[in-house]
Amino acid sequence: MKKISLLVITLITMASCQQTQKIGFVDNSKLVNEYQEKIDVEAKYKTLIDASNKTTDSLAQSFQAEYQEFQAQANSMAQDKAQERYQQLGQKQQMLQQQIQMAEQQIAAESQKEIDSLISKVRTFVKDYGKSNSYDFILGSNDAGSVMYGKEGDDLTATLVKALNDSYKK
Repeated sequence: MKKISLLVITLITMASCQQTQKIGFVDNSKLVNEYQEKIDVEAKYKTLIDASNKTTDSLAQSFQAEYQEFQAQANSMAQDKAQERYQQLGQKQQMLQQQIQMAEQQIAAESQKEIDSLISKVRTFVKDYGKSNSYDFILGSNDAGSVMYGKEGDDLTATLVKALNDSYKK
């Protein structure tokens, strides 16, 4: 009886060792950077940044013209009036700088929020892909070297980029 149970345990152990796990990997940065939605988000924010820069340039030119006009008139003004106007221009310059900084921060925050959402969407997609295609593991490779080597047949990057982009087009 003891020998039979030992034989059964040995057979079960050997059978469980024979099961292979399905493992794949993806290049994280390539997966995200070639995802069309990320490309679209970057283009959207580039347009917003360009528009913001044009507005900033316009405000700066307007302020510069106003300041130069003041400098031209400063010598003919009473000293207390010139000092008052100089302080007004200094305050206006500070307000403009704060306005520009707030606009830049708002664009950066919105952009980061969309990128974070996009990365979360990619992770969920990879997880669902792994489940639906019976993968035990899908590893992510990056510059830090989390996957130092993988057979080309196990590289799912191109497959997942295509599937992500197809899903996005829908």
